[in-house]
Amino acid sequence: MRLVSAASMTPVALDAQTTATVTAATVLYDDKAVTLRAIGRDPQQVKDALWVKKRDLPRINEFELKPQGACRSDICVPIPKDMLRGEYFNLTAFAKKIGQPVVADTDTRVWSFGEIQALRGSFLEGRMAPDFTVPDRAGRPVHLARLRGKKVLVVTWASW
Repeated sequence: MRLVSAASMTPVALDAQTTATVTAATVLYDDKAVTLRAIGRDPQQVKDALWVKKRDLPRINEFELKPQGACRSDICVPIPKDMLRGEYFNLTAFAKKIGQPVVADTDTRVWSFGEIQALRGSFLEGRMAPDFTVPDRAGRPVHLARLRGKKVLVVTWASW
């Protein structure tokens, strides 16, 4: 395990007048620190909410916003409209939605995001579908719970 001070990774730039300007935020994720020049304000004024520019998302966690949601590889997570505001995306709300741990130090403007469980191979293997009942071809009810422990392929279809 490698320990790194977040404060030492927060860059400070000097402008032509030699006055210090602080970076808007630093995001720590997956052994890297991403410096963001601009972050958005939270409309509900939640102190630890981090609104990042949509174009910065791939640099942070390799997710990309598409019409079907936030996507990375073959995983897409639907995004509710309240996580989007103009050119900004609520990264902390997204992390909470997918069960990703978040630690924020708003005084130093550093957010640290933990591992995304959905990206680990064991996530899909250990997931359990909710129980439901559907009629078989003879009209008899079939309960998914009765098939626990067996491999099941569920095929759905809709006419609309």
